Amino acid sequence: MDTLKYAYGYVRVSTDKQEELSPDSQKKLLQDYAVKNGIVLLEIFRELGVSGRHADKRPEFQRMIGMAKSQEHPVDAILVWKFSRFARNQEESIVYKSLLKKKHHVDVISVSEPLVEGPFGSLIERIIEWMDEYYSIRLSGEVFRGMSEKARRGGFQARPPLGYRILHKNECPVVVPEEAEIVRTIFRLYVDDLLSPFDIARHLNALGLVTGKQKPFEKRSIEYILDNPAYIGKNRWNRTESGSKRIKDEDEWIVSDGPQEPIIAQDIFQAAQERRQKEYRPKGARPASTCRHWLSGLLKCSACGRTLSVSSHADPKSGTRYIYFQCYGYLKGKCSVSHNISEKKITPIVLESMEAALQSGIIVFEQKKNVKDSDMNQRTLLELQISKLDQRSERLRAAYLDGIDTLEEYKVNRQMLDNERVRLSEKLAAIQKTPGETVSPKKMLERIKDVRDILDSNEYSMQEKNAAIKTIIEKIVFFKAENRIQVFYYYN
Repeated sequence: MDTLKYAYGYVRVSTDKQEELSPDSQKKLLQDYAVKNGIVLLEIFRELGVSGRHADKRPEFQRMIGMAKSQEHPVDAILVWKFSRFARNQEESIVYKSLLKKKHHVDVISVSEPLVEGPFGSLIERIIEWMDEYYSIRLSGEVFRGMSEKARRGGFQARPPLGYRILHKNECPVVVPEEAEIVRTIFRLYVDDLLSPFDIARHLNALGLVTGKQKPFEKRSIEYILDNPAYIGKNRWNRTESGSKRIKDEDEWIVSDGPQEPIIAQDIFQAAQERRQKEYRPKGARPASTCRHWLSGLLKCSACGRTLSVSSHADPKSGTRYIYFQCYGYLKGKCSVSHNISEKKITPIVLESMEAALQSGIIVFEQKKNVKDSDMNQRTLLELQISKLDQRSERLRAAYLDGIDTLEEYKVNRQMLDNERVRLSEKLAAIQKTPGETVSPKKMLERIKDVRDILDSNEYSMQEKNAAIKTIIEKIVFFKAENRIQVFYYYN
């Protein structure tokens, strides 16, 4: 019996104006190809109105790649209508196809562009990719020129910021009174009350207010509002690099008078810009190691669960550098409880906790299995494959109930799954099952002792100590009010 093959489908359209097949038409072609070639189509990923130039801008594409790369090897192929649906950037196309094929044995198949086997087929595939990228570059250049001209005329071509809303397509943004009041409050707190951006974020979050995207405020969202000239009736475009958040040189920006009603007075906005400029600190190139500590990444806030980030401050008189930990959420204005503590205070607490476990011989820990492709036994693999068949069966049933598959298609796919289940179950029954080893507390304590010796030694770097302690501790929850910790040990 031939091994059953599974695949994901990927459907993408850039805009509703381009001469492309509709999402439903693309899906139908993928389903027809799968049935004709005896392939079970587990899931179809869809992205509408998304460019294929940059993979990191396509969340469904990234989710599909991540699932295809997983250890259980869920699929053997990814089906697309054309290779241009997979990627329009030849470099990214080659990288992702190579990653899937060489490391995970997953093929990318264009159902409308069949390729011959061998070097000639690979050459044809590269030519198709080059033509797709050339077309995309030409199209993006024309789009950029059109958008630049619209920006110079004051046209609004982005999602309006907090305080504005576009009620009808091609109309100018109108002021949303309740949101505009939030914007005015932000400028007042910054200009008059001299609050910092993250203090403003904490204040707004405490009041239960949210951004235009219905998310809690952060330091960076406050800074974006303070810097946005839309609030004085200006439109700004081409400020950041396409595909990244890097800010371009100011002479590349296009700033013009916009049609929207100003929310902030010119003098207040200017006062905010002057303070922003005065407090601006460029990102330094300091190596991460200068701020790292062997507890980095382990300490967690008891209030919100976020990691305590590390910072260092130098005494201006003595030059001595002190290390502190603080909740990352608190720094971003997302947590209302400060968990600030110095390295000198938290280090003894952690070491004493480890020493107490060693002295008492009492340790609570979680035993974990570190399963790798190289040493995963056949029994585990088969059990994993059978469990995945249950999930696939549920997906097929859902596809039928949602009207994606016909009853006949559902029966065919279900029969293929049942046949595969029988084959795997027979192989599993023939394998001698062996119970897994249970780790004793003594073994766990021996590991803790080894790590404790590393932490006490001067022969190891901060990074090596950090790597060592992370082999036995998953996280350390810090309770600021009670000045105590809870250590979560594990044995891998």
